[in-house]
Amino acid sequence: MARYTGPNCKLCRRESEKLYLKGSRCLSDKCAFEKRSYAPGQHGQNMRRKVSEYGLQLREKQKVRRIYGLLEQQFHNYFVKADRKKGITGENLLQLLECRMDNIVYRLGFAPSRKSARQLVRHRHFTINGRIVDIPSFQVKVHDVLQVKDKSKSIDIIHLALKESRGEQIPWLRLNKASLEGELLEIPKRDEIPTPAQEQLIVELYSK
Repeated sequence: MARYTGPNCKLCRRESEKLYLKGSRCLSDKCAFEKRSYAPGQHGQNMRRKVSEYGLQLREKQKVRRIYGLLEQQFHNYFVKADRKKGITGENLLQLLECRMDNIVYRLGFAPSRKSARQLVRHRHFTINGRIVDIPSFQVKVHDVLQVKDKSKSIDIIHLALKESRGEQIPWLRLNKASLEGELLEIPKRDEIPTPAQEQLIVELYSK
């Protein structure tokens, strides 16, 4: 499966805001964005361009795509699915992204970042309803129970992530730290999704 393998901090700098792609490092003094918050590249410090309406829409799409760690075609496929569903397209899009297995692992606090969550899922450390699932894009359904596999319950990165996580504060998830399991209680509403995005701009971009 194709994925982005370049420097994560460059993505934050390009979007001119922290995307928290490296977990706790983004909250520390070692965060590269704190030292170089201007756009990457030779002329990054001198960019003073007025952004067009299209530019704003594009940047919003790129930001959300990078937050969830998707390539362009993957993201576009999610938009097509969201557009076909009943309801508000932008909200449908974020709901589909939030119900990805790697995102659920991250939201529950089993991984410090979505990138780490993706790797843990690919390495077969989690089960859904008792069955091993190693597909990061797997769509978790309401009342599905995600659990750390018995043989993986001693992995340090999971326990370290749980110490720093806020999984208990996500209203649409149930987390049981003792048994290392979580459950999707309901599809999140837009105001329950903590992703800083103006999804309507993405809808406008793809609707052109």
